[in-house]
Amino acid sequence: MSSLDISFLGGPRPQRGVGVVAPFDFALDRELWRWVPDEVSLHLTRTPFVPVEVSLDLARIVSEHETLSDGVRTLTAIAPEVVAYACTSGSFVGGIAGERAMCEAMTRSGAVPSVTTSGALLEALTELGVRRVALVTPYTVSVTRALEEYVAEAGTVVTGCAFMGLTRHIWKVPYRDVADMARQAVRRPADALFISCTNLPTYDVIPQLEAELRIPVLSANQVTMWAALRRLGTRAVGPYQALIDPAARIDPAARGGTALPDVPDVPEQEQQ
Repeated sequence: MSSLDISFLGGPRPQRGVGVVAPFDFALDRELWRWVPDEVSLHLTRTPFVPVEVSLDLARIVSEHETLSDGVRTLTAIAPEVVAYACTSGSFVGGIAGERAMCEAMTRSGAVPSVTTSGALLEALTELGVRRVALVTPYTVSVTRALEEYVAEAGTVVTGCAFMGLTRHIWKVPYRDVADMARQAVRRPADALFISCTNLPTYDVIPQLEAELRIPVLSANQVTMWAALRRLGTRAVGPYQALIDPAARIDPAARGGTALPDVPDVPEQEQQ
């Protein structure tokens, strides 16, 4: 029986690697992959388990430099070209200085460029020329306030915020709830909307929200992959969305005619 000649295939194709350090409870590996082009592979590792619910305490624990460095070192054997820390709260809990120090710690451990979700957020806001942003979070009020402070520290005005008050099982939130919170958050005019937390599903809802709200919609996993792939000199892929497709961007000068009317702040208990 003759063997089949498959030499014409010439493969497998060379792969470029992106290392990802995620919190122990991260459940959306597949969502990250959806933004990644075929020639790039993701290599994920997780921080050690700790019996703490989603909170500022957990954000600090999973972002300790020693924990991050250990995660990066587990990836060095497969030689990724960039390393990303896929956690929003863990990368904003120490403010801008804390986020920069985390990147430096990861780069020292892996000898490759490093990004974090919150650092990628600020990079995306700059890319899109955003001065006013609305926020959606699944967090408690204390974690949400820390995000507001981080964004404000970067010089961006927070125009509105809606939060869910969750401390666990964030990856189970349906798109319907995410969309409802987004509509609450943009009751005041904003240049963009950011949906926080890498454990909150957002991939399929972004194009629909952009079409409805008429502003760029950013999410934690989206900005993380966009920034990491940017370091490789390649682009994220995905359905029509402003961050990764310049053709989808609305002229900031034109947003004034499409923004929602100014209304009084919504009390916190109504936002939850």
